[in-house]
Amino acid sequence: MEAHSGFGKGSALTAAVGFRSERGPILIAIMLATGVVAANATMLATAVPSIVADLGGFELFPWLFTVFLLAQAVTTPLYSKLSDTIGRKPIILLGLGLFLLASVAAGFAWDMPSLIFYRIVQGLAAGAVQPMAVTITGDIYSVAERAKVQAYIASVWAVASVSGPIAAGLLVEFVSWRWIFWLNVPLCILAGWMIFRGFKERVERTRRTLDVAGALLLALGVSALLVGVLQGGRTWEWLSLPSAALLSITLIASVGFVLVERRAAEPVLPLWIFQRRLLLSTTLTAVGIGAAFMALTSYVPTYLVAALATPPIVAGLAVSMISIGWPIAAANAGHIYLRWGFRTAALLGSVIIVVALVVLSVSAQTPNLAIVALCCALVGAGMGFVANPTLIASQSSVAWNERGVVSGMNLFARSIGSAIGVAVLGALANATIAASGGVDAPGAVTDGAQVVFTAATAIAVVTVGAVLLMPRTGAPDDATAKPRD
Repeated sequence: MEAHSGFGKGSALTAAVGFRSERGPILIAIMLATGVVAANATMLATAVPSIVADLGGFELFPWLFTVFLLAQAVTTPLYSKLSDTIGRKPIILLGLGLFLLASVAAGFAWDMPSLIFYRIVQGLAAGAVQPMAVTITGDIYSVAERAKVQAYIASVWAVASVSGPIAAGLLVEFVSWRWIFWLNVPLCILAGWMIFRGFKERVERTRRTLDVAGALLLALGVSALLVGVLQGGRTWEWLSLPSAALLSITLIASVGFVLVERRAAEPVLPLWIFQRRLLLSTTLTAVGIGAAFMALTSYVPTYLVAALATPPIVAGLAVSMISIGWPIAAANAGHIYLRWGFRTAALLGSVIIVVALVVLSVSAQTPNLAIVALCCALVGAGMGFVANPTLIASQSSVAWNERGVVSGMNLFARSIGSAIGVAVLGALANATIAASGGVDAPGAVTDGAQVVFTAATAIAVVTVGAVLLMPRTGAPDDATAKPRD
C-alpha cells in the first residue's frame, strides 16, 4: 500500500517552510491540534482547586491526570498502526472530533467521577491527535525541513506552559473552570476544518487483517503497568496485593503479546522495531527523555516553594524554562544533524542534559532560583537536540507504510518513561522525606528533591548510553527511505 500527501517529492524538498507557504495551512492546523491537547493539560492543573471546591471528590482528583495519561498511552500505538493502513487524515479528524465531544461533556460534569470519565475520552482522543501531528509532518516535510517544523510544534508547548496557567486563572476568577473545556470547541473545529480542506492524502486501501488479540493484550499490559506505577505508594502500598496483581497482569499480558505478535500477519506493534538498531536506540532514548522531563516538571516547583518560599506562579515559570529552551534548540538542531548526523546532535543534547542535572543536584542544598531556572532552560535545550533528531531519524529510516507505527512508538516510549519516572522518583522522594522527619521537617523536601535530581542524572547518563547505540549515519537527503529487513 502506498500513500501520497498531496505534495510531490520535488515540492516537498524545495518549497518554503512557514505559515505563508503552500503547506502553511496544514502546519497551522497541526499546531492548533497540538495546542488543544497541550493547553488543556496546563490549564486543568491550575484549575484543580476550583474544580474540587465545586464538584467535591478531593481524594479522586489525581485520577483526572492518571486516566488521561493511561488512555493516551494505550491508544497511541493502536492509532499509529491504523494510520499506516487507512491514512493519517481520518485518524486525526477522529481524534479532534472525539476531543471536541469530550470537552463539551466535561464542561457539564456534575461530579468528579463524571469528569474523570470524560477525561478518559479526552485521553483516547489525544492518543490519535499527537502521534498523527508528528507523523503528518514526517509525510509532507523533508528531513532538512523537519528541524524547523518541529521547532514550530515545540513552541506550542512553550506557549501553553506559560499562557495556559494564566488563562486558566483568569477563567476561574472571572467566569468558570468549565470554560477551560469549552474553549477547546472552536479550536478543534478550526483545526479539523483546516486539515479536512488542506491536507490531501491519497491512500490505496487494501484488505488488511486486524490484530485484535495483540491490541487487547497491549492495552491490558500497559494499563496494568501504568495504574500500578502511578498509584503504587499513593492509593496502596508498593508491597501489597494490588501492586502484586497488577505486576502479574503486566508480565502475563507482555508474554502473551510477544507470542501473538510473532505470529500475527499485521501486528499492531511489529517486533522488527526492536530488531533494528536505530529504532531500538531511539526508543530507549525516548524512555529516558520522558523520565528525565518528568523529574523536573514534577519536583522543581515543590522544591522551590519549600526551599525558598517561592510563590507557586514563579516556581511554575522557572520550570517552564524547559519549554522555552526546547524549541530554540529544536530550531537549530537541523544544522547539526544535517552536517554531522543524527547521532551527534542527540549526543550533544544528552550531554547538555547530564551537565544541567549535575549542577542541579550539586546545588540542591544551597537553592538558588536563577540557577534552577538556568538548569531547566539547559535541560529544555538538551531535549530539543535529543528528542527531535531521534524522532526524525526514526521516521526517515522507514517508508510511509511504517512511519505511523514508528512515530507512535517513539511517543509511546516517552509516555511510558514519564509514567515510570514519576513512580520511581516519587518513591525515592517520599522515602527520603520520611527518613528526614516528614514533609514538615526543616530541609526534608530539599533532601527529597536532591535525591530526585541525582536519580534523574543517573537516568540521563543511561540515556547517553542509548544514544551511543545509534548507528553513525548522516541525515538522508529526503524522507523517502525504504524499510530495511
